[in-house]
Amino acid sequence: MRKLLLPLLPIALIAVLGYLLLTPHRVTTRPDISLTGIDGSELRLADYQGRPLLVTFWSTTCPACIREMPHLIDLYRELSPRGLEIIGIAMAHDPPSHVLAMRESRQIPYPIALDIHSDAAHAFGNIRVTPTSFLVAPDGRIVMHTIGKLDMVRLRRDVLGMLPQAMHTIDCIVQGRHSACSG
Repeated sequence: MRKLLLPLLPIALIAVLGYLLLTPHRVTTRPDISLTGIDGSELRLADYQGRPLLVTFWSTTCPACIREMPHLIDLYRELSPRGLEIIGIAMAHDPPSHVLAMRESRQIPYPIALDIHSDAAHAFGNIRVTPTSFLVAPDGRIVMHTIGKLDMVRLRRDVLGMLPQAMHTIDCIVQGRHSACSG
């Protein structure tokens, strides 16, 4: 038995180290950081208090990120008038010129931030894999953390539950005032 397990020990050690190095630390609340938008604007995450915020880390060389963009653009166009905010954060290894070209070619309507020194990646738990996304509730709690492809149906449902009109409608139904609240 020992002869069988001994060769597996290095593989197990490599797997554990890989897991520890690539798995972000658990962040439970929105970090209080400022980002620099691709247009030079300052994006303070604290300014998004009171609204649902999707923060998504991406890269111009990430195929999954590029496939996800049209869905995020559609979600933003649909729900931003009702309060949803999205911030895309380009990873430090992405040259700003590539990020700008991607924003223009994909016509991304939501703010894109540059994370040149990886400050945002560190603040969100040492992000190393893209796409990585966080849904922040209006009160600042992180209620969803996804590495890889987003479940857009779940994301949309969760965001709708956080929007003011949805909460008003739910309150009316719970209080039995549905007819008084409609319209």
